[in-house]
Amino acid sequence: MAGLNKVMLIGRLGRDPEIRYSQQGVAVVNFSIATSEQWTDKNTGQKQERTEWHNIVSFGKQAEILEKYLSKGRQVYIEGSLQTDTYDKDGQTHYSTKIKVFNFQFLGDRQDNQSGGHQQQGGGGQPQGEGRQGGYQQNNAQANNQYQQQPTNPGTTGSGSDPIPDDDIPF
Repeated sequence: MAGLNKVMLIGRLGRDPEIRYSQQGVAVVNFSIATSEQWTDKNTGQKQERTEWHNIVSFGKQAEILEKYLSKGRQVYIEGSLQTDTYDKDGQTHYSTKIKVFNFQFLGDRQDNQSGGHQQQGGGGQPQGEGRQGGYQQNNAQANNQYQQQPTNPGTTGSGSDPIPDDDIPF
């Protein structure tokens, strides 16, 4: 039986994305997002909150897009898989778990973090057109880095210069 390794998160960036390039010239972006849950303590009636931090990594053209449009405080939907790395430091083995992105959607406007969206799957592509005329989706099965753009919300139009369209969460 095959396994399943899938993570879906909606959270806010805790810091600006950091991009670097491998020796082969492949872009690698790292950032962290926070997710929070709230509840009321049954004994005290006090509201409680717990925040969990998630380390995110992305590669290639997708990494460049994330670095360009994300910034600290921005809300984002991430789909990916867990990836655990090990390393030795001072003779002890340490573990680092990250979420490797394969799909994302920007949530909130770049200016006020309250509206907008942008979907992308797989490894790249470019935002489509000017204004808010729809997003795009990238299918992992496409070969030779040729990206076919498809509107995700063709009914939405606007006159702004923000290439990130208005879209809902993809579920």
